[in-house]
Amino acid sequence: KFLTIDYLREVLTRETPMNRIAMVDLYGQYQKLQTEIDRAIQQVIESSAFIKGPEVKAFEKELARYMNVKNAISCGNGTDALQISLMALDLKPGDEVITPAFTFGATVEVIALLGMKPVFADVDPDTFNMDLRSLESAVTSKTKAVIPVHLFGQCADMEGIMNLAKQHELWVIEDAAQAIGADYHGIHPARKAGTIGHVGCTSFFPSKNLGCFGDGGAIFTDDDNLAQDLAAITTHGSRVKYYQDLIGVNSRLDSIQAAILRIKLRHLDEYAGLRQRVAVYYDDMLADLPGIRLPVRTGYSTHVFHQYTIRLEGIHREQFRDYMKTKGIPTMIYYPVPLHLQKAYQYLGYRKGDFPVAEMLCDTVVSLPMHTEMDEEQLEYITGNITEFLKSNHGK
Repeated sequence: KFLTIDYLREVLTRETPMNRIAMVDLYGQYQKLQTEIDRAIQQVIESSAFIKGPEVKAFEKELARYMNVKNAISCGNGTDALQISLMALDLKPGDEVITPAFTFGATVEVIALLGMKPVFADVDPDTFNMDLRSLESAVTSKTKAVIPVHLFGQCADMEGIMNLAKQHELWVIEDAAQAIGADYHGIHPARKAGTIGHVGCTSFFPSKNLGCFGDGGAIFTDDDNLAQDLAAITTHGSRVKYYQDLIGVNSRLDSIQAAILRIKLRHLDEYAGLRQRVAVYYDDMLADLPGIRLPVRTGYSTHVFHQYTIRLEGIHREQFRDYMKTKGIPTMIYYPVPLHLQKAYQYLGYRKGDFPVAEMLCDTVVSLPMHTEMDEEQLEYITGNITEFLKSNHGK
């Protein structure tokens, strides 16, 4: 063909792996459920019960049943879930709460916002989750709670954490925002991520394994009295409208999001299976390549792969990312700066070198595209380009 505008447009819009790859394909996932989701949204609009409507109550019951936990309390987002949990446990300003140095900032900011003292622990270099020895060394007489994070889709060592917490009489608040649906086999019977500690929290941010079309979150507990306080705090501290028994906040899951989540919850195990299939493909194709450390699965937890995160060894990470970008392959860094070195927490007095594993991970991790809609053509394209890059650039 002659080089014409129409021909260029045809070439540029032609369906290829390169122009179909995304870190997360939310629209592709929606298309498979479009009729059902559109109908559910329309029904909420027709009912006009947008806040605390029947869809919210139904979702909470279905979520509690799926999680095999007595109480699931919905709220505005995952960060609120963490804050509300700390408020319900009646922790005081100055109390110390331990959290990993390698995770998203929401986990620590809620501690500081409530006037408590964040204390960091290092993480395991293979699982990326809280290191038990570092946690134990961080406990003092002022420690009142621990927030383990089930990072990237796999549970932390909850048996060890719970035993340590019992020994020191500490509350345990699980941050399960990236691991909803994961099964923890380290105790009998097996439990879902977020239901092992005294309280568990999750997020329904759109890119999460169970994501809505806006913000949303939930809190889990088997303690009925604690559940009543948690629910009250989400609605201005009121158990009965206009009567405030506790200091609360305004943090509610709206009915449209609940209606969407009810539908997607029925597919959560299917979504986990699709993510695990992608992870196995990555494992098989990248296992023998020099300079790449693959994610490690533990024997005590399933992995639902919110992210597929590798470590680069002897490879310039930005060169790797730039090369992948030229091929139309997105990558992400979760997370570029450990929490103890963030400017906001300089007042705590931590220094570079305090948590060497977290610092090493921030310099070497990179996450590859991971979602439920990936096909073999895309995966072949991604892994093929990684192989080509490593052949010519490893060690440079």
